Amino acid sequence: MVKLSVIVPFFNVQTYAPDALRSLRANAREDFEFILVDDCSTDGTPGILERAARELPGAVLVRHERNGGLATARNTGLDHARGRYLTFLDGDDWLAPGHYPRLLAAIEALDVDFVRTDHVQCTGPVRTVHRVPIGRRGVALRPRDAILPADRSTSVDYAYAWAGIYHRRLLDQGLLHFKHGLRTAEDRPWIWRLHREAQSFAVAGLLGVFYRRGIASSLTQIGDVRQLDFIRAFDQVIDETSRDPAAEKLLPKAVRTYCAIISHHLGSIERFEPAVAKALRSMSAAAMKRMPQDLLKDALNSMDDDRAARLRRLRRRPAPAEVAA
Repeated sequence: MVKLSVIVPFFNVQTYAPDALRSLRANAREDFEFILVDDCSTDGTPGILERAARELPGAVLVRHERNGGLATARNTGLDHARGRYLTFLDGDDWLAPGHYPRLLAAIEALDVDFVRTDHVQCTGPVRTVHRVPIGRRGVALRPRDAILPADRSTSVDYAYAWAGIYHRRLLDQGLLHFKHGLRTAEDRPWIWRLHREAQSFAVAGLLGVFYRRGIASSLTQIGDVRQLDFIRAFDQVIDETSRDPAAEKLLPKAVRTYCAIISHHLGSIERFEPAVAKALRSMSAAAMKRMPQDLLKDALNSMDDDRAARLRRLRRRPAPAEVAA
């Protein structure tokens, strides 16, 4: 029986893939499988993965014929997974030796639907610990209770899929797949759905994932049209949360977060190509018009003056009909 399935998408990461694969070897166990998804790489990544498929214990290599993006690659991995538990790693990140056996022991001891962990962010030579924004650790909690309050960073703001481990019953319930085709912010509707619909979770004080930040090939560093998928992602959050029985309580948090992300992108708009910057403004203005207007007003009133002024100016922009639709 496969105890743990690890889903690892790769796309044009020939510089970093060897580190990820070495760290998987340092976490291998006879009841673990590593599903390596090549998302139609065009550099040396396919050759690296072919060698890994032969040499890494438990490796399963799956290839896409077309590039589908991170969300689609993760879904491919989920469709191939056989494990009782599942987790994720990105192909340009890496793990501490023995992290997965410790993570598996944590979820088995806690007997919850999923466990979240802290991680180490690596920006060049700088290492920074980022923690799950929950104080209680090592005890079973109700995920829905961790969405609020609206005015503080909470568990749904810590959206990294690879920072945790998930029981297979969540997959069987349809809670682990991502929105097909999302190329950025794919973790956002995913983490919200998990917190609304799963029954239990816990936070474990484990530091074993090293998240590589600020590399030139990372989508977060590229100002092209793929960045605008955050609008589709947060539209999904708003739509699904509005249909929740507790929508009145939860929607203010969702709207406030959406506004904060729009403001973040507008605040660094110079990194976008001119046509993309124009689309960002138009699509963001249309998104604000789709939000519940009373909650949008409350969100703007709660923000600092600079961010609120930026969004109010945007709100006054006429949205082209084709964008608004």
